[in-house]
Amino acid sequence: MRAITPKFPKLLHGGDYNPEQWLRYPEVLKADIELMKKADINCVSVGIFSWAHLEPQEGVYDFDWLAGIIDTLYANGIYTVLATPSGAKPLWMSEKYEEIRRVQANGVRDLSGARHNHCYTSPVYREKVREMDRRLAMCFANHPGVILWHLSNEYGGECYCPLCQAAFRDWLRAKYKTLDNLNHAWWTDFWSHTYTDWAQIHAPVPNGEMNVHGLTLDWKRFVTHQTVDFMRMERDTVKAVNPEIPVTANLMGFYDGLDYFKFGPALDVVSWDNYPQWHTTDNTEIAVFSAMAHDVMRSIKHENFLLMESTPSMTNWTPVSMLKRPGMHLLASMQAVAHGSNSVQYFQFRKSRGSCEKFHGAVVDHVGNCGPYEFAKTENTRVFKDVQQVGAALKAMNARGDVYDTAVRPEVAIVYDVENRWALDAAAGPRNKDKDEKYVETLQNHYRPFWDQGIQVDFVDMDGDLSGYKLVLAPMLYMYRAGFEQKMRTFVENGGTLVTTYWSGIVDESDLCRLGGVPGGMMDVFGVWNEEIDSLPDGMRNGVVLDDRRYDAFELCARIHPITAEVLGTYEKDFYAGEAAVTRNRFGRGTAYYIAARTGVDLLADLYGRLISALGIRRAIDTALPAGVTAHERCGASGSIVFVENYNDTEKTVLLPDGYELYGTDQRVNSIKLKPFGIAVLSKLTKI
Repeated sequence: MRAITPKFPKLLHGGDYNPEQWLRYPEVLKADIELMKKADINCVSVGIFSWAHLEPQEGVYDFDWLAGIIDTLYANGIYTVLATPSGAKPLWMSEKYEEIRRVQANGVRDLSGARHNHCYTSPVYREKVREMDRRLAMCFANHPGVILWHLSNEYGGECYCPLCQAAFRDWLRAKYKTLDNLNHAWWTDFWSHTYTDWAQIHAPVPNGEMNVHGLTLDWKRFVTHQTVDFMRMERDTVKAVNPEIPVTANLMGFYDGLDYFKFGPALDVVSWDNYPQWHTTDNTEIAVFSAMAHDVMRSIKHENFLLMESTPSMTNWTPVSMLKRPGMHLLASMQAVAHGSNSVQYFQFRKSRGSCEKFHGAVVDHVGNCGPYEFAKTENTRVFKDVQQVGAALKAMNARGDVYDTAVRPEVAIVYDVENRWALDAAAGPRNKDKDEKYVETLQNHYRPFWDQGIQVDFVDMDGDLSGYKLVLAPMLYMYRAGFEQKMRTFVENGGTLVTTYWSGIVDESDLCRLGGVPGGMMDVFGVWNEEIDSLPDGMRNGVVLDDRRYDAFELCARIHPITAEVLGTYEKDFYAGEAAVTRNRFGRGTAYYIAARTGVDLLADLYGRLISALGIRRAIDTALPAGVTAHERCGASGSIVFVENYNDTEKTVLLPDGYELYGTDQRVNSIKLKPFGIAVLSKLTKI
């Protein structure tokens, strides 16, 4: 298995460190090192927002302070993830070079300030970033303490400036070759909006064109392309000095402004920033969504990843910022490790003293160690003790050396395609209410039954490979991008089990409706024809009867006609009472299921429970798990590590089959008691 941080192949514990904010307080910087060691922090990310200190005036560079920090960290056994500072440009640059400031959709150029607001197309900004990155690499790429490059910070956002508009047209020319091809793909005869000159094409904006869905879709594709191109420029610049240092970029889970699957080939390591709002609603629901996001991030490269940011306590930018209840910090941190993270890192190590994030959670609070009272010290805070607990757990795993090289090996995959999400968001009908939330909500509903049974899940987009899975779910796959129908067909022909739902196979990759029937060219695979779809108002219910049990159906109910499929469930009422609602079709050596209505998790849990048993899908623990408890597994050459997680505020007991020990001991166990928000780590003695 490839080491994702080869210079220091250990589980990382640390976080964002901003020493430039404290350079006039040398006693604070000295205290930080001691606090890091007390918390078993072995790695910090530096330089993320340091440009103004690295280049205080144009062409005047000062890296000495940074060199001193990195040297001191390394001398104390703490490694560095070194960032390129392109996420926040210095004010002198912003004021001098207007073109590097973004233009918003309303056509107004940004004033100086804020962050994440640079133009990815600007030649001036690209050259400034390239030169800064080159100089940083020349100084630090061969430093023994630098183990990873952190490219920029949370890439995201759009720019509508003339440079970006021109680059968009160039991108379209390369894709479509002729305006005739573009006009057909975008169906511009609608409303007589045919383009007769490339110069007539502008990005979709509220006071311009928003109704040509092909334009909207291609603009979003272009924004991802331009962002990845900028990121590649940064990657190539630092790797030109030392290609052995891997690069990462901190992504943001289900952020829909970019297609993160396109980032994977350009990165050596995927990392991401996770901020679940624990305790603000049902913790199990929060845990399921957080787990699903971890799995998406891992699936971008199908390799272990890094948790680059989390909070050890609370955030400051949400409507309600609750503290983590006792136990939750260790539980949430180990959740990331269970899903394939080789790190637990925080934003931030020390709280900023001023500006907008001064109340965002951190390892070190404002109390510090500088007050007159002995009790008012960082080491005595609850948060610091929670961080110490995580540090001790990771240190123990590093000492044993049996977690870092393990991997998550799912037998189930869910198709999550960001381009499909964009197309769904743009579509008008059949149900526009809350539609922006429904795709990810639907994914979560299909994911939940596997989480409940302790089964790991991969996510694949339509460029991905299906062949290694026993079961693939493709809910709400409105768009079939070119080639994906054949992948699904081959998967089923070769013995796989495929499940899809209502509102799938409706359009092609240009967002043109498919002719000849829905679901696309997969009618013979699923053995059904979807004639039409009914949209129900809030509160209105139909029902689906499956195996003599009734389930609610709501919001979307497709009318499907079996061709070769066997009917498993039928609608309960309305004019389509008795018609097929759930079907199964044998195709080749495999099976394809069609779920015609949006239902609750109850129907999905029952259906997928039967498939899990029939297909012999591996569970982390072959036992019934209490509600709100899950288990996840990392597999290695010598066995597996199993994480059993309790997201309830009450104690839960899990009965175990033979073959488990408490991790790090020789103690065999046949049951475990989990404290409220508790976690147990087990060693599975049998190899997989």
